[in-house]
Amino acid sequence: MFANDTLDIVARGLLLAVAALAWVVLLVRVNGLRSLSKMTSFDFVMTIALGSLVAGASQADNWSGFAQPLVAMAGLFLAQWGAARLRRISPAIENVIQNEPVLLMRDGEILRDALDRTRVAESDLFAKLREANVSDLSQVRAVVLETTGDVSVLHGETTSERLLEGVEREN
Repeated sequence: MFANDTLDIVARGLLLAVAALAWVVLLVRVNGLRSLSKMTSFDFVMTIALGSLVAGASQADNWSGFAQPLVAMAGLFLAQWGAARLRRISPAIENVIQNEPVLLMRDGEILRDALDRTRVAESDLFAKLREANVSDLSQVRAVVLETTGDVSVLHGETTSERLLEGVEREN
């Protein structure tokens, strides 16, 4: 009896997980690859929420427990689609939805006020510099905390100012 119950639980979990993932693939195909990007904080939150909903759907005990997360997933994709459209037509909405990237380092100098304001530890900054193969701080043209929480390191001889358009800088 125990073996049959365990087999049923495993089979149901696998079937529901595959069905939920197939639903996500379909939604991504309809909405586009950007759906699972981390271009904005909105996108990042959607990806986290989507993962939670897939987990919930794969653990459902009944049809409504499975259908509700699927409907919620479609709702997330719809909300993301709508937000992307609104961001394109309204700078005010863009400002509400999107954080500004923040300059953490410029021309080899650490911007300590920016580190404090963004709560980035100097040790985390140095870890990102090492990941970017920076061997000398004087090589660093700019370090930007992106809207997604990622850190971009620009190093080399020069950096185009155009790459830093829209990046928040110290006053």
